[in-house]
Amino acid sequence: MSDDRLIVAMDVPNVLEGLELANTLGDSVNFYKIGLGMLTGGGLALANELKQEHGKRIFLDMKFFDIGATVEAAVRGVAQFDLDFLTVHGDPHVVRAAREGAGGSNMKILAVTILTSLDRADLDASCVKAGAVADLVQERAGIALANGADGVIASPQEAALIRALPEAQGKLIVTPGVRPAGAALGDQKRVMTPAQAIANGADHVVVGRPIWQAANPKAAAQSILAELASS
Repeated sequence: MSDDRLIVAMDVPNVLEGLELANTLGDSVNFYKIGLGMLTGGGLALANELKQEHGKRIFLDMKFFDIGATVEAAVRGVAQFDLDFLTVHGDPHVVRAAREGAGGSNMKILAVTILTSLDRADLDASCVKAGAVADLVQERAGIALANGADGVIASPQEAALIRALPEAQGKLIVTPGVRPAGAALGDQKRVMTPAQAIANGADHVVVGRPIWQAANPKAAAQSILAELASS
């Protein structure tokens, strides 16, 4: 049985491998994330096929960032495909433009706070203002939600801080940087297990490589689903 709290990141190279993975996982997984890495490999076509022909939910992870008019136009274009989630950067002007572009569609606009592959040293290298990463994530989340985001993307380590914000009431928290116990971290730096992420207030956990790189992807997904069911 699937559980929509699990979103599988389909970070494979192209549509054919994406469809193969979806067929392998079958009814175990109902929610997929398709990101920039597959954009030139037919990612939008795959999103539409999984949504319209297979009845799956789709999180399009594009992380739009541009001037307001461009973001609004891009989001309006995506909204016509009846997808479920779309990411934009959490800057206020971007979130407001995305909200306008989404119009009356059911697509949820999720704001990126600070990527889960970054730590304080990375922020220093990018001239981001001083402060603990968790505090900056909470601040960015509050600003994004106040400007119309339907939810935020943040690591599970910050989920509880965000959930405590008044602005977060009724909003979504989606957490990448989720790794089952014992799994390789890869390029993620701020991680927790699926059960820990949900306990901290996340609505959805995003898991990619620990599933699609596994010798048995369906068994890997079912193990995570069992962990979520017992959390």
